[in-house]
Amino acid sequence: MLRKMRQEEFLSYRDYFIADYSQEISLNYSRTMADSVSIAEQDLLRSFPDGVESKGQELVCIEAKVAGQIIVVGYLWYTINIEDQTAFICDFYITEPHRSKQFGRHAMSELEEQLKNNGIHQIKLRVAYYNKRAFALYEKIGFVVTGYNMSKNIV
Repeated sequence: MLRKMRQEEFLSYRDYFIADYSQEISLNYSRTMADSVSIAEQDLLRSFPDGVESKGQELVCIEAKVAGQIIVVGYLWYTINIEDQTAFICDFYITEPHRSKQFGRHAMSELEEQLKNNGIHQIKLRVAYYNKRAFALYEKIGFVVTGYNMSKNIV
C-alpha cells in the first residue's frame, strides 16, 4: 500500500537517501565520498526545501503486512508532468530484508493504477547499469529501454 510520507518520517528517508545516492554518485562519477555526500545533500534539499510538503514532489511510503503488522518496507519518490501526462520515478527503494517478496511489484502496480486514474499515461525512470535486480523488475512489469546514460572521465 502506498501512502503519503509524514514529515516526521522524512529524516529517516533523508538518511537512507543520502547514504544510497552518495554511493551511486561516487561509483558512477568517480567523486570522493565527501563530495558525493555533499552533492546528495544539496540535491535532496533542492527537491525538498519544505520536506514532504515541497511542491512538485510526491514522496510516499510503501507499507505491507509483515508478521501481522503493517510496516514501512520502502519508499517511492516521483514527480508528475501534467503537460505531457508523464510521471518520473526519482527514487524507488525496498528495504533489504523485504526484497524479493513482491513488495516492489505491488507498489509499482498500485502507483500505475493511481497515475492512470489521474490521467497520467507514461512512467519514466532511470536505473543504474549495475542494478541488475531493479532492471529485471522493471522489465518484468513492462518497462522498456529508451536510451543509455554514458560518461567519460577526462584526466
